[in-house]
Amino acid sequence: MLMKIAILDDYQDCVRHLDCFRLLTGHEVRVFTDSVSGVAQLAARLDDFAALVLIRERTSLPAPLLKQLPRLKLISQTGKVSGHIDVAAATALGVTIVEGVGDPTSTAELAWSLIMASARRIPQYMSHLKQGHWQTASQTPQYNTLGTVLKGKTLGVWGLGRIGGLMTHYGKAFGMKVMVWGSEASRKKAAADGFIAAASKEQFFAECDVISVHLRLNDATQGCVTAADLALMKPTALFVNTSRAELVAHGALENALISGRPGWAALDVFESEPLPADAKLLRMDNVLATPHLGYVEQNSYELYFRIAFQNVVAFANGTPQNVLNPKS
Repeated sequence: MLMKIAILDDYQDCVRHLDCFRLLTGHEVRVFTDSVSGVAQLAARLDDFAALVLIRERTSLPAPLLKQLPRLKLISQTGKVSGHIDVAAATALGVTIVEGVGDPTSTAELAWSLIMASARRIPQYMSHLKQGHWQTASQTPQYNTLGTVLKGKTLGVWGLGRIGGLMTHYGKAFGMKVMVWGSEASRKKAAADGFIAAASKEQFFAECDVISVHLRLNDATQGCVTAADLALMKPTALFVNTSRAELVAHGALENALISGRPGWAALDVFESEPLPADAKLLRMDNVLATPHLGYVEQNSYELYFRIAFQNVVAFANGTPQNVLNPKS
């Protein structure tokens, strides 16, 4: 079956250059390199398509939008669905949702890169060097400070899944003490692996020099990092988030950084994406920010999209696989 397919939100126009893109040969494919928001705009853009390929959660598909897409038969998700699709509404409308797999390596390496770059103030020094300022991290004396090594510091990892597990071993390799917070199962595994299992959330936030959160976003984890948690952190500490911005209570991180606890943040995720150029976080000297690059990497894209495209082809051939919809 020939399908009319839309690939959404390919900001860098790179998907059509992937090796796996040839899997869609024979189908009618449109790649959108810009994003639109709002049900009306999305409905107008997507009305003609039978299949949508989503790049992670860059576009949400709520029930009001799905109801305006009568031609839609398939949603192929790169990686796992994470709350941005109304699964019940799609199922009721006869839309099949298929999902894929991912690899933790690129996000873990990005998180570690942020930690190293932030600890040594590398982006700040680079930026000022280009402006003719030698060994200057900031024009503000408060932030024109020396960088620090990681050896001997305490790395805090909240969430011992695949990414968090890699982070603990990176920390150990750099001579850091590693403390883990999370579920009871995570803490037991941490202790079994020779890491420190935090006795309490308060101890975790108060004692760690670097905290990196690696949790799935759901009703239980939304806002789980509170203003009170952040206030416990050291003025010299670094808070790292490459998972989801909504894990932190709304506005809590900005206020905490202004108050000086923690002193620094390294972020790859934001409540509004793409992040507006005038966002407050981008104007703060103690914030290192990247534009959601955790999974944006060559090998990861080939993996994500190969599975997503294979799922499209299987559906078109009448043999759907990796279906998420609940069975009736």
